[in-house]
Formats: sequence, structure tokens, C-alpha cells
Amino acid sequence: MGTSYKDAGVDIVAGDALVERIKPMAARTRRPELLSGVGGFGGLFAIPPGKYKEPVLVSGTDGVGTKLKLAFSMGRHDTVGIDLVAMSVNDVLTCGAEPLFFLDYFATSRLDVDQAEKVIAGIVTGCEQAGCSLLGGETAEVPGFYGAGEYELAGFCVGIVERSTIIDGSKIVPGDRVIGIASSGLHSNGYSLARKIIADRKLALTDSVDGLQLGEALLAPTKIYVKDILALTAQVPVKGLAHITGSGLPGNVPRCLPDGTRAVLNEAAWKRPPIFAVLQQLGSVARDEMYSTFNMGLGMTVVVAPGDVAKSLELLRARGLEAWDVGVIEAGVAGQEAEAIVR
Repeated sequence: MGTSYKDAGVDIVAGDALVERIKPMAARTRRPELLSGVGGFGGLFAIPPGKYKEPVLVSGTDGVGTKLKLAFSMGRHDTVGIDLVAMSVNDVLTCGAEPLFFLDYFATSRLDVDQAEKVIAGIVTGCEQAGCSLLGGETAEVPGFYGAGEYELAGFCVGIVERSTIIDGSKIVPGDRVIGIASSGLHSNGYSLARKIIADRKLALTDSVDGLQLGEALLAPTKIYVKDILALTAQVPVKGLAHITGSGLPGNVPRCLPDGTRAVLNEAAWKRPPIFAVLQQLGSVARDEMYSTFNMGLGMTVVVAPGDVAKSLELLRARGLEAWDVGVIEAGVAGQEAEAIVR
């Protein structure tokens, strides 16, 4: 017999088997606007009829980054799919958009169907938490490209918002307040630094520091804020939203502020998960480096008028979120880009 595609490292049968396992999971995320199922060349999704006068589509794409290295080391693949969905849907959400559908890209050197199924199950859970459909995706076997047992993930989300209700920060003025919503931990940013700290100290992910099991704390899945923020925007005139990802609070809060303003945040106003103090101590990391690398306990910030703070906090806390009034918008230097300061 001659050389086969499987001999070269690509197992079409395994790929087909994975698709069959995915289909019933993806069905759990099905929205009424979905016109197709998993397995076609393209996914079909109808814009909700009659709901919007001027619908605007909002798109986002992201990955999980080197957090995947921790998943490989611990043999834990059930939550990184949640991270993948979270990074894109939380971004799309900052415009006030409702995520409609999500697609994933999963690439590995040799497909392990059981491993891939766990990853996709996490993606399905993330889609359920965000209220969006898993419309489709791509599973790629690329022999020799990744290490044994390793894979790469990327995700793509499309949402929708009424043109007149887009949240773009243009209505923010000095005196407005900043509400911070708790993160579950590092979410999916800063893991290259976290991994270096652990390696430099010759620690294992199974080790505990100050009663905190490192691997468990670092693999905590990213919080998905979609349903909570959409519930808030339905009742409160939210002026700005920022998803706190890479570059932390100083780098992300200004992205929703008008030029000539600044956000002044009070770090004593919110609680931080203990993993941040552990990493700072282990790595002797400077305060400014911590804030420019990690979310430092806030996964999303919301800007509202002073008179809407109490109602916003009440609504968010009633939905089970930890949320605090963490700062104020001040006038900055006219004509200069917005900034955020943590005091």
C-alpha cells in the first residue's frame, strides 16, 4: 500500500468523529435566528427581524494566549474554551452590543478527539453564558507544528446593537463615576509574566503559596459579563464600558473615554483576588508593572452619571456580581488623549 494522509499525520476519520461529538453540544447554544448547523461550509444567521431600526454589526476576535501552557501542564482542558469565548464576547459587549454567534479555530499537530471534545465543551459553556450561538469553526491538524498534546485556540464573535444606542464614551463628562466589576482572577492576560515568576522560583503549579493552590487559581476561567451588562444597559444610561485585558486598567479604561479627560481610580475601593498579591510577592513585581500587566481584580469598568451609581450597583449585586464605585472622571489636558490613574 502507498503512503496515506494519515501516515503524514492527518487523521480525517478522527476529525469527522469530533464533528459528530460537537453537533449535539452546539445545539445547546442554538438561537432562533440560526439557520444552519455545525458541519457546513458556512454558518447562516439571520438578523433578528423587526427588533432593530438601524442594526449595526460588531465583530471581535481573540485567543487565550500562554494560559494554554498551564492547561497543557495540568492536563486541564475543560475551561480554556470559556476563556476563548469570554475574550471576544466581552470586547463586543463594550459597544453595548449583544453577541449573536461565535466561531472557533482549534489547531493541533495530532488530533486527540477526547482532548478536543473537552475544549469544545468549554466553548459551548462560554457561549451559553454569553447567550450566543456556536455557529461553526475549524479544526486543523498541522503535523509537526505544535508539541505533543499542545494546541492553539482562536475565536471570532459577531454581535449587534441599535445604531442609536451604541456606547462609545462620547457622553462622558467630568464628574461621572467609574464602577468596577470583579474579575475571577487573571482572566487571560499576563500569563507570560506569571509563568516566568513561577519558573524563576522553581515552583510547580500543584504547589500552594499562602494557602493558594497556584494552578487552580491561575486556571480560573475568565468571567463573561454579557447578560449582566445587557441587563444593566436596559435600565441605566451607561456612558462607557471597558474590558480590562492586556495593559490593565491604565491601558484599557482610557479606550472608552473622550480626549481631554482622565479616570482617577482608588485602589482601596475594591477587593483583589489573592493570586495578585501572591504573584507580586513571589516576583518582587513593582506596583506599576502589576497594574500595566494584570487586571488587578477588575474585569470590566462601567462609566455612569453620579445619580446612576446606586441603581447600577444594586442591579449588578442583585445578579451576584461584586461591584464597587471605584473612581471618578476628571478633566484632563484639553486635546490630549484620555488616561487612567490608579491611586
